[in-house]
Amino acid sequence: MDLFEYQGKQFFASFGIPVSAGDAVTTVDDAVAVADRIGYPVVVKAQVQVGGRGKAGGIKLADDADEVRTHAGNILGMDIKGHTVEILWIETASDIAEEYYASFTLDRSAKKHLGMLSAEGGVEIEAVAESNPDAIAKIWVDPVDGLTEAQALEWVAAAKLNPEATEGAVDILQKLYTAYVDGDADLVEINPLIFTPDGRVHALDAKVTLDANSVFRHPDYEQYEATQVRDERETEAFEKGLQYVGLEGSVGVIANGAGLAMSTVDIVNQVGGKPANFLDIGGGANADVMAGALEVITNDPNVRSIFINIFGGITKGEEVANGIVTAMGRVQIDVPIVVRLDGTNAEQGREILEPHLSDKLLMEPTMVAAAERVVALAKN
Repeated sequence: MDLFEYQGKQFFASFGIPVSAGDAVTTVDDAVAVADRIGYPVVVKAQVQVGGRGKAGGIKLADDADEVRTHAGNILGMDIKGHTVEILWIETASDIAEEYYASFTLDRSAKKHLGMLSAEGGVEIEAVAESNPDAIAKIWVDPVDGLTEAQALEWVAAAKLNPEATEGAVDILQKLYTAYVDGDADLVEINPLIFTPDGRVHALDAKVTLDANSVFRHPDYEQYEATQVRDERETEAFEKGLQYVGLEGSVGVIANGAGLAMSTVDIVNQVGGKPANFLDIGGGANADVMAGALEVITNDPNVRSIFINIFGGITKGEEVANGIVTAMGRVQIDVPIVVRLDGTNAEQGREILEPHLSDKLLMEPTMVAAAERVVALAKN
């Protein structure tokens, strides 16, 4: 779950990370009311989950109520890279001496948490990595041991932050790590982390991605579902309980398991096609789940063929086959489907599908052959 900046700052604040005073609003009048309450000057910031807000005119400084009213009126409803601004964050303006970058995420290959810190903040970290990779100090944290104060001190020194910012930076980095771990986040990022002329360090921005699978540990995370940015296809899939991400191709993808779904997307690309989606039905391939998946995919007008790629483990081949046959009787499908079925009881599953094969339902023995067939059908 990707949070808006204002949600990320509220998340950080709950772990004691200092952020600018402010509030989220949806109207011009409320923007003025918040600015009057927190005191001028203020910054009016568009809340969209995309970078480049400042360049697009979505972040403006206001010295009085009239300027807040003007900027809020201009920014609300603005389109920023395809995202319409519906929420504003009004916060007190900050004096900035220096800008830093700090983040934590998971390094799967190292099986450790990866922290990145740089004295070159305020710009995209990818740009820093490309132009001056030595400016990024990295640290790998063992989840068992956590981030100690001594490690944080060494890390800040390696990043060559202003020595006067050391104490504040170490405090925030330890709190940021706690927020990342205890908050079940996939990513926490502060860019910029600022050092003020009076010697304070605090988060001027917030980028947070939470693990949606952790909601059972954090009931309050349910509030974030209402503000997730999804297109129509993703909204429909979410309502059906499907793990779906919309893409821009013409080959619909259904697979069981996130790893297989990603591999299926990759193989479609490798044989010259373009996937229309990522759709993981998990361990459930019964008729209801399969029908829901097919409904979501066929509602995408760009889809010209569908690739059902199943490798049975706990899921049995005959259950998958019965689910496909039943689902095709429920859903109006006007594009061809190519099935690759392997794994547990795959032979029985193929036998069930055999009598139903036609120009609308085809079967291939391997993943590559199925990918080549489904891509050819999409192109034709």
